[in-house]
Amino acid sequence: MGRAFEYRKARKMKRWGHMARVFTKIGKEIEIAVKAGGPDPSGNTRLRILMQNAKAENMPKENVERAIKRATEKDAADYKEVVYEGYGPHGIAFLVETATDNTNRTVANVRMHFNKCGGTLGNSGSVGFMFEHKCIFKFRAAEGADPEELELEMIDLGVDEFYPEEDGITVYASYDAFGAIQKWIDDKGFEIVSGESAYLPVDTKELDAEGRESVEKLIERLEEDDDVTNVYHNMKEAEE
Repeated sequence: MGRAFEYRKARKMKRWGHMARVFTKIGKEIEIAVKAGGPDPSGNTRLRILMQNAKAENMPKENVERAIKRATEKDAADYKEVVYEGYGPHGIAFLVETATDNTNRTVANVRMHFNKCGGTLGNSGSVGFMFEHKCIFKFRAAEGADPEELELEMIDLGVDEFYPEEDGITVYASYDAFGAIQKWIDDKGFEIVSGESAYLPVDTKELDAEGRESVEKLIERLEEDDDVTNVYHNMKEAEE
């Protein structure tokens, strides 16, 4: 099925954990989007898609409205998106996405998590070449639309993996194609269920049960950090 399918399967098995943490992370992303492009979703593509993501995660509408309002206040936190790179136990490569209003605190915490779990925080570029930056969209096509024809059209946009399912179609492409794909879906009048970016490993490394456990401890520590929004690695997912 391909690397994208394996990533999607893993995400279905384990989202961000508790719903409250999911809402906090989406709220930060919404605040960043509002500060960058304004509070009107009709003119702010990123905000519009984040609002769809929030809906897909069952995030209450009032939570979304509060995040938008916070971003427009004078004393709003100035969140920055920073990606950290490093190696976990057994040489597993990690990319850690964060949204932070204090980079000194965040880098210190991320370094501590790596050190506590037998890993090392690296410099920018130390493992980034081991991953491909992808955009991922899930959308619902109009009734009667031919999936094969849609796939051919989307290949021209840069889509390299296309998965029709009962509840919608999921596609993967280079992150550079994000805007073109979003516009194509909008122009078709299809419903965007969610849109996100992800770093997929070029190759994965298989570990035994003991090795997996040590890596999963680091993943868990990082995901519990309030500043961390996403954790990516190149450990091969366990077979079901």
